[in-house]
Amino acid sequence: MIKSLRQAYADHFELALLEEIEEVGVLKEVPAGTTLMDIGQYVKSIPLLLEGAIKIMRLDDDGDELLLYFLERGDTCAMTMSCCLGQTISEIRAVTELDTTLMMIPVQKMEEWTAKYKTWRNFVFESYHHRLMEMLEAIDTIAFMNMDRRLLKYLQDKASVTHENIIHNTHQQIAHELHTSRVVISRLLKKLELDGRIHLGRNHIELIDLEHQV
Repeated sequence: MIKSLRQAYADHFELALLEEIEEVGVLKEVPAGTTLMDIGQYVKSIPLLLEGAIKIMRLDDDGDELLLYFLERGDTCAMTMSCCLGQTISEIRAVTELDTTLMMIPVQKMEEWTAKYKTWRNFVFESYHHRLMEMLEAIDTIAFMNMDRRLLKYLQDKASVTHENIIHNTHQQIAHELHTSRVVISRLLKKLELDGRIHLGRNHIELIDLEHQV
């Protein structure tokens, strides 16, 4: 799995840092649907994503979820880093979207490497920037897009992350992640099918043409 680490992060880190990561990191392989971090937990290690995808979600007071963004190969979770630095509890839930391989880094290494390696500092700052942009995009989506456009973007994002044109989610699961009702999602999916843009199967959705905005 050293090869996977270097393939995923060779563009980010110099050889000396990669060797330190290999020395102190703990390899973790988890199946899709696994909760890696939950709200209220303390963070004890920083994840570097080698393979797979992770969805980051926020919960309301009733426990309903809202999908914020995805993490993919070569990413880390900036919110995890914030928790590490501030020694605070997590405010998000992280769940594997696909079978995922991670390299878990002890939290004490974050401050050490920030002082020691410019590439690590740049990686941390870039991660904060990218996640902030994704958070702003999520806010814009909720504030300014109607539900049919939000659903279309959701399907496009899923396809991009999984690299497949089949979405293996029920209507209820999609409604849960978009913080709406199953009835609304079913109605909008049926409209997309009538428009020839998707095909609805049993517990899956085949994407046919999602290139154009609704």
